[in-house]
Amino acid sequence: MGAVVADDGPSGVKAPDGGWGWAVLFGCFIITGFSYAFPKAVSVFFKELIREFGIGYSDTAWISSILLAMLYGTGPLCSVCVNRFGCRPVMLVGGLFASMGMVIASFCTSIVQIYLTAGVITGLGLALNFQPSLIMLNRYFDKRRPLANGLSAAGSPVFLCALSPLGQILQHEYGWRGGFLILGGMLLNCCVCGALMRPLEPPKKSEATKEPAEKKVKRKLLDFSVFKDGGFVIYTLAASIMVLGLFVPPVFVVSYAKDLGYQDTKAAFLLTILGFIDIFARPICGMVAGLKWVRPRCVYLFSFAMIFNGFTDLMGSMSVDYGGLVVFCIFFGISYGMVGALQFEVLMAIVGTQKFSSAIGLVLLAEAMAVLIGPPSAGKLLDATGKYMFVFIIAGIEVTTSALVLALGNFFCIKKKSEETHTKEAAAEREELNKSEDKNPEDAKVDSIEVEQFLKDEPEKNGEVLTNPETCV
Repeated sequence: MGAVVADDGPSGVKAPDGGWGWAVLFGCFIITGFSYAFPKAVSVFFKELIREFGIGYSDTAWISSILLAMLYGTGPLCSVCVNRFGCRPVMLVGGLFASMGMVIASFCTSIVQIYLTAGVITGLGLALNFQPSLIMLNRYFDKRRPLANGLSAAGSPVFLCALSPLGQILQHEYGWRGGFLILGGMLLNCCVCGALMRPLEPPKKSEATKEPAEKKVKRKLLDFSVFKDGGFVIYTLAASIMVLGLFVPPVFVVSYAKDLGYQDTKAAFLLTILGFIDIFARPICGMVAGLKWVRPRCVYLFSFAMIFNGFTDLMGSMSVDYGGLVVFCIFFGISYGMVGALQFEVLMAIVGTQKFSSAIGLVLLAEAMAVLIGPPSAGKLLDATGKYMFVFIIAGIEVTTSALVLALGNFFCIKKKSEETHTKEAAAEREELNKSEDKNPEDAKVDSIEVEQFLKDEPEKNGEVLTNPETCV
């Protein structure tokens, strides 16, 4: 891609780890909630759409599928937009798109028009909000980043528990058209969250260093050099395998309960249990991941979470009554919350702040293909066998395999490379020290004074934010 001035954030700014970062975290919480819960919440309107347009359930299910496909599949496009225009403008436009799609959908007269509006336009708008919000969270938090990621990820189960009942009320009171219109208005809150994403200001520099600073760094719109990082390649492969089976159990657990002969309300309550456990699992896991001993080994904690999730699927396949499914939902909620809290934290740790905007776009694109393959293939397996046991077993095997790929790949490949890198860096530092010894003593004295002055001023300058009228909220 062509080289432009990238919005990678000022490289000389230390993450505030608080302050305005808490407002950014609140915005990320809202955006994550809308992005992940909205495709599922829209499903409450499917029966009315089937009745009005005379279509089948599979036709309406495409709305949620298109929403998810846009959320994941437009990752590289979002990366390009963020690197070109910045996080805040992209999120503001995304909020308008998300709202506009649902508002226009309320006037549609065919299911195809709803695919294009509620599916494509709203899905694109949510994608343009989701990815930049994670990038800003990464810039504002460093030491507290695992906790911030956990709290942000908790938005998904919270909004799922809130939007589904709200959708049923809207459908009952105003019909699907009125419900779509009101939900479109609610999505305008994404613009408010985008306004919270105040960019960080680099530290002020002295007159002597102003001229070099004026030179703008040229970066690519989409940085494919992340594929040179073995850790990123292993993470992408593991995440793609994981997504094949991760979303399958929540899709089929309600039908599983109905197939065992339980009432619709009792079966639907299983998702409420799962979501309630998930709400607490995500922030708690974020706190654990931020511990001094755990954080350097966060990738192994993520692997454990995936193994835990896969093992839960395998045990859930043996459930024969409602009690067994309740136990399954409790443990699945814990493991699912752990995966949700850690997946982007691990990616941030692997690629760093500068390349994260490109890395997350490429990862989401890879996951998009798996998302479109996973649940439909599980449905075909269910049609062929007529038993939910095999669906849960396959999902468990896929998630467990992804955990082994990540853990073993990191242990055998990445660890050795990192040790070699540290050795090379140490050698380079020794070389620099040897060169510095040849300097004139007077020059060395001047340099030491400059360094002392820089270190004295740095703590006061790091982490400042823009406070001009254009960017204040």
